[in-house]
Amino acid sequence: MAAPTPDTALPHWKILVIGANGQVGWELLRALQTHAILGVTVRSAGQAPAGLPWDALELSDTRALREIVRRLRPNLIVNAAAYTAVDRAETEEALALAVNAEAPAVMAEEARRLGASLLHYSTDYVYDGEKADPYLEDDPPRPLSAYGRSKLAGDRAIEASGVPHLILRTSWVYGLRSRNFVRAILTASREKPELRVVADQWGAATWCRTIAQATAHILAHRLGASPLHAPDLAAVTGTYHLCASGADSRFGVAQAIVRLGGGGSAGTPCRLTPVTTAEYPMPAVRPRNSRLSLAKLERTFGIRMPSWETALVQCLAKERQGA
Repeated sequence: MAAPTPDTALPHWKILVIGANGQVGWELLRALQTHAILGVTVRSAGQAPAGLPWDALELSDTRALREIVRRLRPNLIVNAAAYTAVDRAETEEALALAVNAEAPAVMAEEARRLGASLLHYSTDYVYDGEKADPYLEDDPPRPLSAYGRSKLAGDRAIEASGVPHLILRTSWVYGLRSRNFVRAILTASREKPELRVVADQWGAATWCRTIAQATAHILAHRLGASPLHAPDLAAVTGTYHLCASGADSRFGVAQAIVRLGGGGSAGTPCRLTPVTTAEYPMPAVRPRNSRLSLAKLERTFGIRMPSWETALVQCLAKERQGA
């Protein structure tokens, strides 16, 4: 018998990553291409033939979104795009809802029509932060902000669609390519002698690269022994928490950033002053407890997430190397 040609030897299912220029999406494309998922056609919405940049404004165009999904006909849609301007969402809630709720609803509808699956990233902001212990996936959500309400609406639209799906809720996401808490502290601590940082909000700062690597692990886990078919998400459909392990206050995270990142001006270390949420008011209310239980993720996929400190050390080492 003749050896199989490359076309028949390799899997032909396709992943469509929407939001591939964002911090999680950018890392995810690289994780998928270097992980055990070999031979898979990975298509990025940001690099698709239409050349759409897929920022918040474009993603709110549901007609264009439908067209690109129908043209590419993916087996799996990964939605790594979101409206994440938490404070601005208080005055732009309609846009936040369009991007974070209506667009995922369209993705779910189109995925179901194609017989495809959907993987979507959500947030700790769907919870009110009043629980004393880490949140479980089945704890009732009660968002305190427009951003949180828009993300919860997206989660519920996906759940109601009936499409095989994974909703991965994460927390305090950071990376070296976008605006986020870690970069803000790193920059400010190198320019200012003192910073005031909230000390009564707790959670796990989560490097976008570890989110991407865990996502690739999940997809490889669902391939099983036969990578000739797209990952079967039907058996594991649901919501999972996916963030770094451990937790600290924003003040504690800032202390680690300054210590590891060499913060300070004119050779003088930056001084950090802890303040309360009430002393540092913002337009959007943040949950005070953003700790998420990882037990379901570990039980289902065998994933042990790194501690937030370990990941932060690795990320800032990359920052020093200019990687």
